[in-house]
Amino acid sequence: MAIWLALLALDRWRHSENCRRGERADADPLALIAETAHGPRVEAANDAGLEAGAGPGMMLADARTLCPQLKVAPSDPAGDLAFLERLAVWAQRWGPWSAMDAPDGLLVDVTAVAHLFGGEERLLKDVHARFAAQGLTARAAIAPTAGAAWALAHYGPKGAILAADDDDMARLSGLPMASLRLDADVLLVLRRLGLKRLGDLAELGRDAVQRRFRNRRSPSANPLVRLDQLLGRVPEPLLPVISVEAPLVQRRLMEPIRHRALLDQVLADLADDMVRDLEARGEGARRLELGLWRVDGEVLLRKLELAAATREAAHICRLFAARLDDVDAGFGIEMVRLRAAWSEPLALAQKDLDAAAEEHGTSLAACIDRLTVRLGERAVRKPVLRGSHLPERAQVWQAPLEPEQASQEMLDFHPRPLKLLDRPEQIAVLYASPDGYPRRFRWRGGVHEVVRVEGPERIAPEWWREKGSARLRDYYRIEDGEGRRYWIYRSGLAGDGRGGMPDWFLQGLFA
Repeated sequence: MAIWLALLALDRWRHSENCRRGERADADPLALIAETAHGPRVEAANDAGLEAGAGPGMMLADARTLCPQLKVAPSDPAGDLAFLERLAVWAQRWGPWSAMDAPDGLLVDVTAVAHLFGGEERLLKDVHARFAAQGLTARAAIAPTAGAAWALAHYGPKGAILAADDDDMARLSGLPMASLRLDADVLLVLRRLGLKRLGDLAELGRDAVQRRFRNRRSPSANPLVRLDQLLGRVPEPLLPVISVEAPLVQRRLMEPIRHRALLDQVLADLADDMVRDLEARGEGARRLELGLWRVDGEVLLRKLELAAATREAAHICRLFAARLDDVDAGFGIEMVRLRAAWSEPLALAQKDLDAAAEEHGTSLAACIDRLTVRLGERAVRKPVLRGSHLPERAQVWQAPLEPEQASQEMLDFHPRPLKLLDRPEQIAVLYASPDGYPRRFRWRGGVHEVVRVEGPERIAPEWWREKGSARLRDYYRIEDGEGRRYWIYRSGLAGDGRGGMPDWFLQGLFA
């Protein structure tokens, strides 16, 4: 079942404004606008605005020319997407799972559940009635495939139902080409070819269409792939929305507290409750959020991210202690809430061994957590190897206890310097030998005479990641007259057709 919320942004804005003002907020012409590089643009307009000439896609200046009394409000795409996600969870009352069809639709699996509602027709009536009660404009349709249901919900009659034994192409041949969910440029090409209906595409034949779109890999750019998905010949993967409730514990205090000792006691109680909740789930907390509600309505939020999943109440309290030193209780704190925003499966362990490690300070995860709290979230990192010969891509930084990716492997490198510069610095070659390496160069204001050279080590560009104009590098290990050793490279070759004369760079220093 496909559900199309054609006026999602307007319905959401209208509901919030009506709740705030207690009256109808869409009696006057209204448009939701978004800021662009060329000025405000109309994203959606209510019925009064559409009648006045303000349509989606128009610039606000043009819309105001047609409708000077047009009222505007900022659009909120992120808020609309979050609202659609909540609706997807709410829509699971009609099926075992649902998926988002951004930016304004839902897909619900209603296989073998229609009889629970008295049939498919009554199911669709229930959908329309419940969305209307929420103040949302919705159109729903049921079909054997997600593509067919989407096409009927957008371009078919309201409440359309396509049975599995129906002739799909006969029922869908009259729908416009836009029902295939294609990109705008593809629809323009099809329109220029005279293909306006799905039946026209079937009559033309697959071979003619395939020759025109054979290089299009994306489903939204290939009408044949979309047609096969609509008819069920090609599977269409969907990503279900799964509701995950984060563990949350809180204390509503009978009397507001202002002193740190009382706050520490409340935190200790919440940590014990959180540990029991996590243990029942078989999980451990990786990210914790502590919220403090003051009497004057202000909310203080403290976040904590752990290096490894934990269920140690004492460890949680000790880490939060450093984050509560700057808390201003004001006239008092009346509610404290602890939420595990991120949790991971954590198997049961021998508590006595873990407790001994914690007591003597030998737990690596506990040590990393303390350093992170003291130095900052991104101050504790470890370098890991990555499969690349380019020095600046040969390693990355990640969290200390994160597992290394499978693609990270040790490559057979030539000797590398102990110190690499953050980015290669260009050097001025004053004199180059016929063999191709500099005999004298200037770097950071000083002139260096080259007395020894090792190389070259040639590293080709990563053609699958870089542009075709990327140049290869020839690396040299050189030593100047004072015994200092450098790692330099020449970018490109003379006459390689990828730029002018080669440039020289210094990238590392040997001990």
